[in-house]
Amino acid sequence: MKPFENKYIRLRVAIVGLLFSIFLLAIGAKAVYVQIFRGPWLSEKAAGQYEKSFISHGKRGTIYDTKYREMAVSIDATSIAAYPHYINNSQAAAKPLAKALKINISAVKRKLSSKKSFVWIRRQITPREKRAVEDLNLNGIGFIPEHTRFYPNRMLAAQLLGFSGIDSHGLEGIEFYYDKYLKGSSDKFTVLKDARGREFDAEKKVVPVYNGKNLILTIDRTIQYITEKALEEAVNDFSAKSGIAIVIDPNTGAVLSLAHFPFFNPNSFQDFSREKWRNRAITDPFEPGSTMKIFTAAAALEYGNCTPNTIFFCENGAYRIGKNIVHDIKPHGWMSLQQIVKYSSNIGAVKVGEKIGQKALYQTLRDFGFGKRTGIDCPGETTGSLSMHDQWSKIDAGTISFGQGISVSAIQLITAASAIANDGILMKPYITRAVYDQNGRLVQSFSPYKVRRVVSKKTARTVNRIMKTVIATGGTGVRAALKAYSVSGKTGTAQKIDKTGTYAKGKYMASFIGFAPSENPKVTILVIIDEPQEKYYGGIVAAPVFKKIANETLNYLNISPKSGNEKLTVSLGSEVIG
Repeated sequence: MKPFENKYIRLRVAIVGLLFSIFLLAIGAKAVYVQIFRGPWLSEKAAGQYEKSFISHGKRGTIYDTKYREMAVSIDATSIAAYPHYINNSQAAAKPLAKALKINISAVKRKLSSKKSFVWIRRQITPREKRAVEDLNLNGIGFIPEHTRFYPNRMLAAQLLGFSGIDSHGLEGIEFYYDKYLKGSSDKFTVLKDARGREFDAEKKVVPVYNGKNLILTIDRTIQYITEKALEEAVNDFSAKSGIAIVIDPNTGAVLSLAHFPFFNPNSFQDFSREKWRNRAITDPFEPGSTMKIFTAAAALEYGNCTPNTIFFCENGAYRIGKNIVHDIKPHGWMSLQQIVKYSSNIGAVKVGEKIGQKALYQTLRDFGFGKRTGIDCPGETTGSLSMHDQWSKIDAGTISFGQGISVSAIQLITAASAIANDGILMKPYITRAVYDQNGRLVQSFSPYKVRRVVSKKTARTVNRIMKTVIATGGTGVRAALKAYSVSGKTGTAQKIDKTGTYAKGKYMASFIGFAPSENPKVTILVIIDEPQEKYYGGIVAAPVFKKIANETLNYLNISPKSGNEKLTVSLGSEVIG
């Protein structure tokens, strides 16, 4: 080989070697750059293609009634998700998926065509829907384990319990008020996907005390059912707009039942209007009407130097106050304080209020809790409305004496009446007895709480006896009388106020408040029927509902009937309308 050719070969080898060295150096530099400088970013991007992180919530705690019967529970559920990058033909996959889940096909197509790496298709599906989707065997479709809220008694106590949303947060009622106890801890977990987009669980972080805490209510499921059934019948019988009924233990303030009609089903709350969700016994103020006369009577006995036999002239049915005239349904002449309550005389109540004086009347009503919240453990409680006595005109003082010009909530009214049943001591109403963790350890308990003494024991017992005459022959509440138990009560019929601030013609709220047995009250019951048709007096519409609830509840509680053969005999033909 010639020296020239030999030199040429060595040159080519050197050039090729140099090129290879440059290439290797470039590859090495790129490897260093990728592994060291871009490694974390690439790892994160790669993980995003085969990993998906979720926030999982522990099961919400169970809500029990006072006898540990389930009112709200959490059950396992599955949600359907999609990984659009792993779906080859989103248009073809959308049709069977939408059919299996019974949802809009256009929405499914839009989600499957998304540029996102993950989309929810439908949350918390039924077991049947899950099987239907599994049978499709679609690539890129995931099954995510979750929990859903279930109310085994369906509509029972729905407005009181409320409901929780799809992400396990309480949205209404007790579910909302005690959400911090009921909701479970949050936990982040990762789902791994294979090349076809099918997922399997990665190792899950263990969180101690993962599930929420349990509530024990004061509500008794049986009494709740008794209350709701009687209320539903009355609203339907009188073609009324709605109704509220509450049963409370006057000695402790424990709420035994709190019912609304119309009902709604919290398992499918989206299918009902928001109006039906609201706990109106707590949130909505109304004018109480003649039920307020028992508190006017209490003020007269406590501060007005009156006795049940103190007499007042009732002006034979019409009494002028300035430019206004107060009327009674039936004309009356001279009446005692006891008769004014028994026959529900508006003019008599005005005269009693005048004798008491505005300041004493105002203070008594405030002491009974009107014009301020009771503090019950429910969201959205109203204060009602009771203006300062120095702002009252003469007609204001008169109308407040018989329940107009003042607004109250149902829970305020029954709490105040319970103070009379409880010998003058006002108790704070409450719904929840205790909170327990998942191991049965007590977290917090709620005991009866004495707010204040409102009136003396003597005054309370005297008003109790006066209320007892309301149920006797000729009284407005004879339809509330029980054969086996004595009853003390008061009727109310209040004309409703429309949006213009004037009284609406033909629209009334009929009510009855009472307790039994009179000698040793075990239950206080309030019934309110909103806009009954044709007949609208409290003694006709609401008193019979009280009777049904009281009779069945007292029997259920094993309260002994009054001794002997004594029976309360009434003449319905001679009853007073009220």
